[in-house]
Amino acid sequence: MKKNQNEENVVEKKDPRDMVRNFFKELVPYIIIIFVVITIRTFIATPVRVNGKSMYPTLKEGEILILNKMDRKFNRFDIIVADVSNIKVIKRVIGLPGENISYENCKLYINGKETEDFVKECITEDFSLENLYGYDMIPEGYYFVMGDNRGDSADSRKYEIGLIKSDQIQGKATFRIFPFKVFGGIK
Repeated sequence: MKKNQNEENVVEKKDPRDMVRNFFKELVPYIIIIFVVITIRTFIATPVRVNGKSMYPTLKEGEILILNKMDRKFNRFDIIVADVSNIKVIKRVIGLPGENISYENCKLYINGKETEDFVKECITEDFSLENLYGYDMIPEGYYFVMGDNRGDSADSRKYEIGLIKSDQIQGKATFRIFPFKVFGGIK
């Protein structure tokens, strides 16, 4: 049986331009996925790990939280993450802009009125905003923050942390994702 000359040595030649097009066509979905992940982590939410024991017993060392970067309205007792001298700190908002804050005989006072504190144990030493900073009230755009482990927390009562500017706050920690046994919202 004789082979037809056209059937002999049939090798398909690929156009180099098609090879480049196919390469980029396959690459585009990966580029989109990377772009979406970077956008979400930069502007919407990102995981943060608890380091230290200043928020104990609410948060424990090694827990991983989701930081909500979208919600920029901070209320009393929100847990926030702030950048203080290039170190991320996790604290609870206690005093809001325009408020006078003090702690006397294990009681929290906001603008002279006793306010129920999140921490129920009598572990917070007495202080006042005036004694700490010489201010009558927290300046606009600043927050007074403390850790839940009041006896072992570097927070707004200490000069190196001080009052936290709103632009230092990276977001609210509202959800715990690890360890799985405590997966869910944070109080």
